[in-house]
Amino acid sequence: MSGDSVVPMTRRGVYLPIGALLLGMLLAALDQTIVATALPTIVSDLGGMDHLSWVVTAYLLAVTAATPLWGKLGDQYGRKRLFQSAILIFLVGSALCGVAQNMPQLIGFRAVQGLGGGGLITLSMAIVGDLVPPRERGRFQGLFGAVFGTTSVLGPLLGGFFTEQLNWRWVFYINLPIGALALVVIALALHIPAGGYAHRIDYLGTLLIASAATCVVLVTSLGGTTWDWNSAQVYGLAVLAAVLVVAFVLVERRAVEPVLPMSLFAVRNFTLCAAISFVIGFAMFGAMTYLPTFLQVVHGVSPTMSGVHMLPMVLGVIAASTVSGQLITHTGHWKFFPVVGTGVTTGGLLLLHRLAPDSSQLEMSAYFAVFGIGLGLVLQVLVLVAQNAVRYADLGVATSGVTFFRSIGASVGVAVFGAIFASRLGGKLADALRGQPLPAGVSADSLKHNPQSVSRLPAGARRGVLGAYSESITDVFLFAAPLAFVAFVLTWFFVQQRLRRSVQVPDEAETLAPCPVERSSADEAARALSRLNTLEGRRDLYERITERAGMDLRPAASWMLLRVHHDGPVEPALIPDDGTIPRRVVADAARQLEERGLAEREGLQLVATARGAEAARALSDARQELLAEELGDWWGPDRPTDLTQLVRQLNEEIGRAEPPRAA
Repeated sequence: MSGDSVVPMTRRGVYLPIGALLLGMLLAALDQTIVATALPTIVSDLGGMDHLSWVVTAYLLAVTAATPLWGKLGDQYGRKRLFQSAILIFLVGSALCGVAQNMPQLIGFRAVQGLGGGGLITLSMAIVGDLVPPRERGRFQGLFGAVFGTTSVLGPLLGGFFTEQLNWRWVFYINLPIGALALVVIALALHIPAGGYAHRIDYLGTLLIASAATCVVLVTSLGGTTWDWNSAQVYGLAVLAAVLVVAFVLVERRAVEPVLPMSLFAVRNFTLCAAISFVIGFAMFGAMTYLPTFLQVVHGVSPTMSGVHMLPMVLGVIAASTVSGQLITHTGHWKFFPVVGTGVTTGGLLLLHRLAPDSSQLEMSAYFAVFGIGLGLVLQVLVLVAQNAVRYADLGVATSGVTFFRSIGASVGVAVFGAIFASRLGGKLADALRGQPLPAGVSADSLKHNPQSVSRLPAGARRGVLGAYSESITDVFLFAAPLAFVAFVLTWFFVQQRLRRSVQVPDEAETLAPCPVERSSADEAARALSRLNTLEGRRDLYERITERAGMDLRPAASWMLLRVHHDGPVEPALIPDDGTIPRRVVADAARQLEERGLAEREGLQLVATARGAEAARALSDARQELLAEELGDWWGPDRPTDLTQLVRQLNEEIGRAEPPRAA
C-alpha cells in the first residue's frame, strides 16, 4: 500500500473511525473464543454431541477461505463498502445462529458468520493503512493485535457469563448492537479512497484449498462415527482431498497472484514454520474447544467458572509469547524458543491426558499453564522466522502463509479432537452403564447427546459416566502428543539466521488469531520501521544519524535542524508541549543550534544558516541511509519501487514527528 493513498486526517479525526474498526475486529475475534464455554449447554439444548466440533470448525474454515478474498476485493472495489458488507454478513449470521433450532442449522449459520468475520479481520487492519501514515501504523496495528490478546481472556469468560445468566443464544445476539454501532460510525466517519487497484484474484486456488481442507475435516470428524473408517465415503473423500491438493499446487504455480506461492516452499525455514504452525494451531484450538467441556461435565463447573479455570492457559500463552518476543528482540537469538516451546507443548499435552474427575484445581491450573507457556514460546517466533527467511517481495505472503497453515491446523485439530472424543465416548458410556439401574428416559445414547442429564443419575452410575467423559476427552490429548513431538523434532532443522533489524516481533493478530493475516510486504515493512517513531526509537535514531554525519549535537538539536531545513522557520516556543517532551529539551536544542552557528533568530523564529542547511542535508542523507540499513538485504539494487517510496516517505515523516526526549 502506498503512502500516497493515505487520507489526510487530524489525529482526533482518526480516533472515531479507528474505534469503529476496533469494534468490528472485536466482533470477529470474540466469536472465535466466546463459543467454547457455551458448547456443552448448546449441545444439551440442540443435541448432536457428535457434531459439537463443527460449531467451531465451520466458522474457522469459512474465515480461512474468505480472508484472502476480502483483502484483494477491498483493494479493487473500496474497503469501506466491503467492510460494511462484511459487518452485515456477520450480523445476519449472528442473528441466524441465535435462532437456530438444531445443530445442522447452527453449523450452517456459523459458516455465514465466518464469511463475514474474515472480512472484519482483514479489512479493519488494511483500513488503518488508509487512515494513518506509515510512521503511525505500527502503533495503531498494535491496538488491533491487542484485541486478540484481550478476547483470548474475555471470550471464555463472557461465553460462560451469557450462557449462565441469560441464555446461550446471547453469545450471538450480543454481536447485534455492537455491530450496528460500528456500521453507523463507519458510514458517518470513515472517509477513504474508493479503491481501483485491480487484482488477478485467485478464485480457483481459494476454492481448491478450501475444498481440500473441508474434505480433510469431513474425514476426520465423520470417520469412525457417522461413517466407518473402511467405508466408501471415507475413502472417497480422502482421495478427493489428495486430488484437490495436487490441483491446488498446479494452479498456484501458474496463478498471477497465488494464495500461497509454491516458491516459498523452496525456503527451508519457511517450510518448517508452516509445518510447525499447523501443529500449533491443531493443538491450541483443539484444546481450547474441549477443555471447557471437560470442566463443565466432569467437574461440574459452571460455564462462567470454566472460563475462569481456562485463564492459566490463556495467560500462559500471552505471557510466554510476550517475554519470548522481547528476549528475541534484545538478543537476536531465536532458535532456542521453538525447540523449548514445542517440547513443553508436548509435555503439556501429556499432562492434560492425566486429568481425571478427582484432579484438584491447583493440578488442573498447573497443567493448563504449562501447556499455554509451551504454545506461547512458539507462537511469536514462527511468523518472525518466516519473515526473516524470505526476500522482501515475499514478506507479505510469507506472513499470510504461516498464519494460513495455523488456521488450517486449527480447523483440522478441532475436528480431529471431536472425532476421537465422539468415537470413544459411546463405547465408554455403554461400558460404564452396563448393569446399572437408570432413571426413565436416560440411556447411554441420551447421555451422549445431553451431558446435563448426568445430574439425574444415581451416584454409582454418575461416577462411571463422569469417568467415561473424562477419559474420552483426555484421550484426545494423548493422540495429539505424537504430532507435537514431530514438531519438536522439526525445530532442530531450523537454520539459525541473523535477524534483520527490520524484522520485529509480530503483534497478536499474527500470533493469537486462528485466521490468516493478509498484509502486503510494504505494510509489514512499514509496521516494522514505524517503531522508529516511538520515543525510544527516535532518540536512538537521532543519536545514530548525528554520529554518522560526524556532528556533536544533542538528538533533539539534530531533529530541530532537520525540521527547520524541511519546513522552514520554526518558533521553538510554539512547538506543542504534550507532557512527553519537556519544554527544556526544545529550548536547549534551539540554543545549541544558535551557539554552533547552524541556526539564527529572525524575531522569535529559528532559521537555518548556510552552514546549518549543509549540516541538515548531511543529517537527512544519514537518516535515509539508516532507514535503508534497517531493511538489510531487502535494500538491494533490485529493490521494488514501493520500498524506495516507503523509506523516502518515512524519512520525511519522522523528521516532522515530535523531538526525541533525550537532550
